[in-house]
Formats: sequence, structure tokens, C-alpha cells
Amino acid sequence: MIQPAPSAVLRPVAVLGCGWLGLPLARALVAAGYPVHGSTTTPGQLLTLRDAGIRPFLLRLAPTPTATDSDTLQALLQGVETLILNVPPTRGAGSPEAYPALLSLVAEAAATAGVAHVLLVSSTGVYPDEARLMQETDARASLDANAPLLRAEALFQGSAHTVVRLSGLMGPGRPPGRFLAGRSGVAHGEAPVNLIHLHDCVGLLVRILELGLWGHTLNASANSHPSRRTFYTAAATHLSLQPPTFAEGTSGGKQIDSTLIRDLTRYQFRHDDVVAALNFC
Repeated sequence: MIQPAPSAVLRPVAVLGCGWLGLPLARALVAAGYPVHGSTTTPGQLLTLRDAGIRPFLLRLAPTPTATDSDTLQALLQGVETLILNVPPTRGAGSPEAYPALLSLVAEAAATAGVAHVLLVSSTGVYPDEARLMQETDARASLDANAPLLRAEALFQGSAHTVVRLSGLMGPGRPPGRFLAGRSGVAHGEAPVNLIHLHDCVGLLVRILELGLWGHTLNASANSHPSRRTFYTAAATHLSLQPPTFAEGTSGGKQIDSTLIRDLTRYQFRHDDVVAALNFC
């Protein structure tokens, strides 16, 4: 991780969504010297955020926010230079279709508060499930796109913002061995897996912020892409669970190309081998 110069005065960062990914990210930003505002939907987490050096806010977003929600969002964004928007489509919005409307409200609040940059955490789920390599241009954000996530991404296009499309998440508290354990007739056994470890998610997002890499849409994925059959068998075995069985004669599946984010950030992945990364989940 690039360390800021000791004399640098770092501007406040807000992490909207301090959950499984957002809380370790906020902690890493505090460790790097950033003043951090963080939101949670759980009252019991407020002390956790405070004790981590994060200014805490209790915020429950919805496509139709209450007056209290709107005031809290403005307070969260007050004096903030960069907003890291980490709200999964099925959490704050309630449904994927409501997600663009929810993020539109956040975008308006950020503009009103004078936030200079938004770093949107998105997903490689925007790509079609076709048996080929997927680069950033294979799914284009627009306000009239069919996919709700692409319509949400379109709110943060331009030179001031960046969108990071994360592959499937793995790490502490999220062991992949539980995903398919014991299932039978699972399709697409020869399709490649696309995953990224929590540590590398945090490292990449902090690096983008430190380098000021704005105006990009970037894929983030580990470099190894074993087959679903190989990976999920190993993942279940690692947890002493019954491995899944896969249907015969099924293949296909996309493979995420993360060349661009690697070239721009020069970040060194700690967990590029996703099978070896099972030891760190």
C-alpha cells in the first residue's frame, strides 16, 4: 500500500456501508491517515465504528428516505472530499430494480454537499454469462440500460468518479466452501470461477483513492480462474463438507480480465491463487 507523505493533509472520506467489506476498508483508511465518516444500519455497530476511529452515522437508506435519513446522509457527507459507495443492490434498495433510484438520491446528496469524487463499488455480475474473456467495455453503463446495476453505474461516469466491478467475494466470514456444498447436478462445472479476496478488495480501493485514479471503470478479480468443479470441490473439502457434484456435459462461463486495474494501480495481489486463498477465509 502506498503511504501518504507525513506532511500531507488528507481530506475526509465517507464510506457508505460499513459492513463485511466497508468496515475493513474504513479501518484501512484510518490507518493510512484519512479522517473517515462511516455509516451502518445497525445501532450496535456504532460503537464498533467509533472505537475504530471512524465517525459513525446510523443510516438506513431507501428509495423514499425519511427526513431523518436525508439529514443523516447530508451530515455524513459534510466536508467529505471522496465518497466510497458500498451498498449492494439487494441491501439498501430492497430489490435490484430500485437500486438506480436509491443511488440517484445519494448522487444528488453528494453533489449538494460538494463531494468531489465518488468511488462506486459495483459487480462483475453486469457481464453476460458467455464463454469468453470479459473486459470493461463488454458492459457499458447508461441511464437506459436493461440491467439496473448498469443504470446505477451511469450516475457516476465522468472524470470525477470511478466504478470498480468486483468479482465474487471471499474472505473471513465468507468461505466459498459453503456456497455449493452437498448440492448435486450443479451446472457449468467447467466454467471458470471469478473471485477476489477481501484483503485485495480493500487494497485496491485504498490504492485507487491514494493515486486519485478518477474517470475509470475497472474490473477487479484474482488472476487464477480454476473450473467451478475444481474450485468448489476443493472449497467444500477444505471445510470438511460434502463436495458438490456437477452435471456432465456443461461448460461455458465468462472469465473476468483485470489487466487494466493492475496496470493502472501496480497493486500486488496477495491472493491471486484462489485455491490457496481458501486458507485465509
